[in-house]
Amino acid sequence: MSVTTASAQLDRAAEPVTKNQVIVLFGATGDLAKRKLLPGMFHLAQVGLMPDGFRIIGAARHPISTDEFRTLARESVAGSGRKSRVDDAWEEFGRSLSFVGVGDGFGPLGEAIEAARAELGGDADTLIYLSLPPKAAEGTVGEIGKLGLCGEARVITEKPFGTDLASAHELNERLHSVFQEDRIYRIDHYLGREAVQNLLALRFANGMFEPVWNRNHIDHVQIDIPETLSIEMRGSFYEGTGAFRDMLVTHLFQLLGFVAMEPPTTLEPKPLGLEREKVFDSMLPLRPEDVVRGQYVGYREEDGVDPNSDTETFVAVRTYVDNWRWEGVPFYLRSGKRMAESHHVLTVAFKPPPRRMFPLDAELIPEGFGRDHLTFELGDPGSISASFLAKVPGPTMRLGEAHMQFTYADAFDSNQAALDPYERLIHDVMNGDRTLFTSSDAIERLWAISQPVLDDPPPAIPYEPGSWGPREIDELIAPRRWHLPSDHI
Repeated sequence: MSVTTASAQLDRAAEPVTKNQVIVLFGATGDLAKRKLLPGMFHLAQVGLMPDGFRIIGAARHPISTDEFRTLARESVAGSGRKSRVDDAWEEFGRSLSFVGVGDGFGPLGEAIEAARAELGGDADTLIYLSLPPKAAEGTVGEIGKLGLCGEARVITEKPFGTDLASAHELNERLHSVFQEDRIYRIDHYLGREAVQNLLALRFANGMFEPVWNRNHIDHVQIDIPETLSIEMRGSFYEGTGAFRDMLVTHLFQLLGFVAMEPPTTLEPKPLGLEREKVFDSMLPLRPEDVVRGQYVGYREEDGVDPNSDTETFVAVRTYVDNWRWEGVPFYLRSGKRMAESHHVLTVAFKPPPRRMFPLDAELIPEGFGRDHLTFELGDPGSISASFLAKVPGPTMRLGEAHMQFTYADAFDSNQAALDPYERLIHDVMNGDRTLFTSSDAIERLWAISQPVLDDPPPAIPYEPGSWGPREIDELIAPRRWHLPSDHI
């Protein structure tokens, strides 16, 4: 049966938001708000996943009028490429928007929140989205606390969640001075991807995978997030962050938690969160010799970058989860800017079986073939590829590399995946669903295991744009080899 309406194309299990919402969007004129947040909330409204009553209050240091904010939002939606038509649905959405400048104090914002709640009946939930850098977010949280209007408000914070253990602890303390932990949502848009969540379905809903998902059968795991983009005019931000802080603790370790976790008792937020945190608790501290840092040639000429900068634009890490399931299995994590391809890939490499019945082993196995493995493309729309050895047709026993592939686009109506990651996660927050969000304890644990490298980082090694990073990464993974995404996707 064909599906024609936008709302019908959504996941049937998507729960409607039952309580009215007052959404306060700090950084409302910033890049993230224009690219993702405003178009995302409009799309949620368009497909019927916003509550019956909602108000969106934009807030920023530099004031603009409400009419200017509505124009900015409409242009953002029209230019987002989100396939959201700016049609009759816009009128109602546009009326929900207002703007308050907070450069001269937060008093007018408090009045606007109270007025919006009164318009919606007085019992609306308040959602505060801090689309701000960490330092600005800390100061804003303090001002929000002085208003005394939040009560049971929920707050969304953007990464990075600190830059080391001390700053993460300080940020968490500031948040906890105003909000209870169960009201704090540390957003990681990578975890909102359908293909990432599909890891749970693949592992725990299929009898063929979970029995071999352990040290007895898996040789190593590789997680790759290479990007062809440069730092894109964000030199001053990147100088204080780098690939290690920007990608490892926030994204790559979080993905590792899904790959390595034990089966939860249910798919409810608390059991899932506990199992992921057990993985982080079992991870061994990183050592400088477990890390390769790189810097693409030309980075030091970017605007806002120190001409003598040692900031890394590439990082590769070897880490271990020291528990019963994963003892001795290395996890290799890699991410960087100006690389050969852009992907979001998980590779699970299995141990090779004995091949004594193939006496001419070296000749029969294709050159470059490593171990049989599963490759997950975690980008949209996502795919899973199984690579293995099979007999090449012919009169002799000759082996060749073969593949089987599942893709969302071919297996399902791709329109059913109607929520992009930010939309999915904002919708979860409005419903109070913490499944895809991490806790303060987990964040601080990940910074704690990273601290030895932050205290004594290896030097950043130059690499050519369009490559796969410094050659030293081959020594990090030896005697294994890196599985390149393009080989299997």
